[in-house]
Amino acid sequence: MRFCTNTAKGHRTMPTLFNVTYEIITKESAEDGEAEEHGFICEAVSLRDAIGAVTSTESCHCEQSGVEANDSRVEHARWISVYNSMDWISGNYENRSLHIPESVTPASRRRIARLLGVKA
Repeated sequence: MRFCTNTAKGHRTMPTLFNVTYEIITKESAEDGEAEEHGFICEAVSLRDAIGAVTSTESCHCEQSGVEANDSRVEHARWISVYNSMDWISGNYENRSLHIPESVTPASRRRIARLLGVKA
């Protein structure tokens, strides 16, 4: 396991690792108010890898239709979701969420939200 050194205080800290989840919504599952499928895209990855995973989808045939944090105060957000338009081939929607570890500071949560395009 790789450690990050905090030179200001002279001690080692664990790296901050992120999770990315997904949900697939079909016409039929939407009628029931549920996702057809959901799970993890990746677990315990760097912020760079998590941002790459949350902003890409299995299909290159759809676009982002919105990005939002789970909390209106982005400095308290626990996750940020990227909503995609309907895939014009399958008719499904794929949404992805980047989950922010508890150890991330409010200022860093704001920066992550800004990187993903959340309007604060």
